[in-house]
Amino acid sequence: MTVIKRKSGVLMHISSLHGEYSIGSFGKPAFEFVDFLKSSGFSYWQVLPFCIPDEMGSPYKSEASFAGNPYFIDLPMLACEGLLSDAELNAAKQYSPFLVESERLSREREALLRLAASRAQNRTEILDFVKARPQLDNACRFLALKRANGGAAWQDFTVFAPDPKDYFYFAFTQFHFLRQWQAVKAYANAKGILVIGDIPIYVADDSADVFGNRDQFLLNEGGHPTVVAGVPPDYFAKDGQLWGNPLYNWKKMKADGFLWWRERLSFMLELFDGVRIDHFRAFEAFWSVPASAKTAKEGKWVKGPGMPLIKALKDVAGDKLIIAEDLGDITDAVRKLVAKSGFPGMRVFQFAFLGDPATPHLPHTYEQNCVAYTGTHDNNTLLGYVWELDEATRRKMLEYCGYTDKNWDRGYDAILRTMLQSHAGLVILPVQDLLGFGADTRMNTPGRPDGNWCYRITADQLNSIDVAKYRRLNELYGRM
Repeated sequence: MTVIKRKSGVLMHISSLHGEYSIGSFGKPAFEFVDFLKSSGFSYWQVLPFCIPDEMGSPYKSEASFAGNPYFIDLPMLACEGLLSDAELNAAKQYSPFLVESERLSREREALLRLAASRAQNRTEILDFVKARPQLDNACRFLALKRANGGAAWQDFTVFAPDPKDYFYFAFTQFHFLRQWQAVKAYANAKGILVIGDIPIYVADDSADVFGNRDQFLLNEGGHPTVVAGVPPDYFAKDGQLWGNPLYNWKKMKADGFLWWRERLSFMLELFDGVRIDHFRAFEAFWSVPASAKTAKEGKWVKGPGMPLIKALKDVAGDKLIIAEDLGDITDAVRKLVAKSGFPGMRVFQFAFLGDPATPHLPHTYEQNCVAYTGTHDNNTLLGYVWELDEATRRKMLEYCGYTDKNWDRGYDAILRTMLQSHAGLVILPVQDLLGFGADTRMNTPGRPDGNWCYRITADQLNSIDVAKYRRLNELYGRM
């Protein structure tokens, strides 16, 4: 198991990178971001899940957890290989650099990628590449079958032979997705930058994962979930969150040595130098909601797989970094499981001043074996958080960080310093917090149905970040 050295990093998803084609990609801006991290004294780049997002843009409810988001494929790289023309590239240029152009991508990008696939001269190489990865082959086959069945859920399939053209299209996208990302990761590693990925705890009901591994989930005879995932009422949502994902058949998974989870982690560690396991507390106990329920309030806690699964994951991970997302409704049993696992847990500054004097999120309590964040992708930006605090709490928070000036808006850097000088082994700052951006650049608001997952940084904004400032802070607090 990796022992965290005193380092720091930046959280920014690929979709948020700047560029010219409606969404961030594995192209030149990704390499430039690595250079920025290196110059600023950061050692880690943390991203969100790479899997295909749902219709709302969320990568936490994917239809194929072993397949990558084809929108991340860099179009100019395809053009360099003769798969797209200059005219086709120009036609695909974005209208605005400030947000992910989700609607346009859903209308136009697949047709463009299919055109590129039709020009591929290495069909055998691509097909062999996918066939050598059974779970990826299952994903491509599932996605092709979805097309053959007019987009119907897999439980309603009537056609079970995919169109070879559709299958090849999905194989083509996965081949280029993985090849392009591997080049970015190799460049980052050569610069001393490690990449942390993210494993969503659950998968979507209508997904390749459930379709190809039905015995691993709690389903009825028709293939529909009998119980679904969620969380009880909490800080984010008064009715809880009804995620709707099918729950795992942990008894079956344990019987086969957690093979599906082993394969999943192996794939993630092929992509990344370490991973964050989302909603880790479900390994101790998970919130189980009847599939017919209207809200998550109707759920109950059910015992999770515990240490047997963790031991299986540690066998796969070796010395790679595994972060346990131990946020939310955390009990002593969850804390004991995290401690027994040896995985570093998470601490979030924005949770430090909610009124609990015993909270582990106050920076002076951070232990070395933890990863500390100003906020996660589900939180407000740091500036948005400070702005929205009531006056008394804001004053208390700034005083805690050693700032007592009446002009509170000048105390922003005191928070960053407090985090970086804490005892936490690894401190991760969202890119919006490096820029001092407000709530309008928030990545996700849990419980809000739209307007999420669309934040992008522009090239000018990235270049405006004070590299020398962050390099000095990292040097000053021993994080280089």
